[in-house]
Amino acid sequence: MTKLTETKAEPQEDQGVYAHPFFQNLIKRSQRYLSLGYPVHFTGPTGIGKTTLALHIAKTRKRPVVLISGNKSLSNAELIGAFKGYNRKKVNDNYVRTVRKVEENITEGWVSGRLYEAVKNGYTVVYDEFTRSQPEVNNLFLSVLEEKILPLYGTKRKDSHIRVHPDFSIIFTSNPAEYVGVYQTQDALLDRMISLPLKSLDQEAETTIVAERTNIDQDKAKAIVGFVHRVKSLCNNRDSSLSLRASIMIADVAKRYQLTIDGNDQEFQELCLDITYFTLDLCTDDQEEALQEKIIEACKKV
Repeated sequence: MTKLTETKAEPQEDQGVYAHPFFQNLIKRSQRYLSLGYPVHFTGPTGIGKTTLALHIAKTRKRPVVLISGNKSLSNAELIGAFKGYNRKKVNDNYVRTVRKVEENITEGWVSGRLYEAVKNGYTVVYDEFTRSQPEVNNLFLSVLEEKILPLYGTKRKDSHIRVHPDFSIIFTSNPAEYVGVYQTQDALLDRMISLPLKSLDQEAETTIVAERTNIDQDKAKAIVGFVHRVKSLCNNRDSSLSLRASIMIADVAKRYQLTIDGNDQEFQELCLDITYFTLDLCTDDQEEALQEKIIEACKKV
């Protein structure tokens, strides 16, 4: 079982990014909802920064943070806990030489799950990509959010449930329902959370994020973000899966290896092709050479 993950409560990373008005407003609203006990749900396309934002907000709660990653194999035992293995205790009493007494006691060992620990101690949970877990597993959260109890069914414990700590809070993230590998979410669960859709950021916000995360000049970050937005328009009536990550990767590699951020520089052109070509090829009807030429042309405007 994956061990409990705790992080320090002081938010230290990406302060410049989250000082942007777009994030400031979103963070303020999210903090209000969480402080009243309502779970927050960030949903939006991949690469938009949902998980990073959720972790940042969780840290502002000044409570230990537990990260749970949704996946098909996630089970109740991982969330609640289970009896695993045995504890053996043997006492050999030979205090009186002529009398020997041996006592042996074997008991099952209890291993707490991540949700169990968070609910019991009032931690903040970030449940990342929760729609990738099977709905049957997510049913646990219905009681946690509504009745404020965590059922312990299937654990062989004497108690049927534990009470949710007053300081417990949870932030969900998910991709839209049409993404591969996600399950349809129960309406009952969605009804218990406040869902905040995260759509594509404007270029100004993306530029701020790229500059902050890669420590690159603002003007260079703006040029890279502009390039990515230009090539995204090459997709034919379909959404490009090129995300903010593409801009961050280009900026990061260019910064690390001191590449000239110039559209006429061959190494920079190769970098732009490597990061964007494959993704764009999936959403256009252009032949390989034609698509590469269009990407290079867009790159030359940097």
